[in-house]
Amino acid sequence: MRRGVRAGRSTVVVHLSEDPQGDEAPQVGFVVSKAVGNAVHRNLVKRRLRAAAAPRLDTLPAYSRAVVRALPASASASYDQLSGDLASGIDRAVARLHTAGTSRS
Repeated sequence: MRRGVRAGRSTVVVHLSEDPQGDEAPQVGFVVSKAVGNAVHRNLVKRRLRAAAAPRLDTLPAYSRAVVRALPASASASYDQLSGDLASGIDRAVARLHTAGTSRS
């Protein structure tokens, strides 16, 4: 993502931007590279991240797009750790996005 903000944690990095031209509902995408592990591990991480992101959608601002990039440490992380890292990453990215938006005005 060329615009927006980034918030890194030990297992994930959250990239967040706003797209006023897009849908009002926030969208979340996931990137899980081969560095995370084989297909079984990557799909497990993807399923866990998808489940952890679903209840957090209402905390994202309207017109926002989030990309969650899984780091290699996510393969050995528990669901609770992934969920916690994702939640704190989203919270930090939203705070940075609001800060960046007010400084540009």
